[in-house]
Amino acid sequence: MSQRTFSFEFFPPKTADGIEKLRNTRKQLGQLKPSFFSVTFGAGGTTQQGTLDTVAEIQREGFEAAPHLSCIGSTRANIAHLLRTYRELGIRRIVALRGDIPSGMVEVGEFRYANELVEFIRAEHGDWFHIEIAAYPEFHPQARSAHDDLQNFKRKADAGASSAITQYFFNADAYFAFVDECQAMGLTLPIVPGIMPINNFTQLCRFSDSCGAEVPRWLRLKMQSYGDDTASIKSLGLDVVTDLCDRLLTSGAPGLHFYTLNGAGAVSTIWQRLGL
Repeated sequence: MSQRTFSFEFFPPKTADGIEKLRNTRKQLGQLKPSFFSVTFGAGGTTQQGTLDTVAEIQREGFEAAPHLSCIGSTRANIAHLLRTYRELGIRRIVALRGDIPSGMVEVGEFRYANELVEFIRAEHGDWFHIEIAAYPEFHPQARSAHDDLQNFKRKADAGASSAITQYFFNADAYFAFVDECQAMGLTLPIVPGIMPINNFTQLCRFSDSCGAEVPRWLRLKMQSYGDDTASIKSLGLDVVTDLCDRLLTSGAPGLHFYTLNGAGAVSTIWQRLGL
């Protein structure tokens, strides 16, 4: 098996305090020697400058940065400019996404789907960028069917993607079933599980309801039974997510991608428990 990929995702901070907090988080997580840090890109490119500033700083610190690039609401000229800028910074990895459509947006832009963005990056820059795409083991909430979603994923992969990162999930069987179906379609690219540590369960449920990630009923009911007991919520969250990661790695997952929400605590604890 090729070397496993371990990575951490951040969002661009909007305040001076947020910037400082993220620097401290990177300092802590950087000690774990990740393959890369990725940085998200707001709906319709709303955090474009923040993404650029953050990845530039990560590169200066000596880590590999992977900016997210969302094509909804953007033009070919704008995407081409961003790609040139990233290349000049020495960035070699891009997370290519369709992106969310901001409320009130009528025109989606010159790219409609992520596979068109992947094709554009390959046409403009050849093999310079390692291109990550998104995968949905529990299927994209806007997909008409599971079959349609798998075909969408295949189009992105066939367009020239190097590897994929999944939406977070808590059901390992959903991930393994998705990987099996991809392999049955002849896809061989690594599909790295996305992992969401559980810090704030109410916030997690809100995220999950909007993005289509399923929180198992037993876990919802158990967490709800703790009420305001945040220590018990965090303790159970650590157990659940560590067990999930352990099963994924033991069964051959090609790495883990942690959604950090710009914090290091839970991720570091899970990392230590896994013995990574």
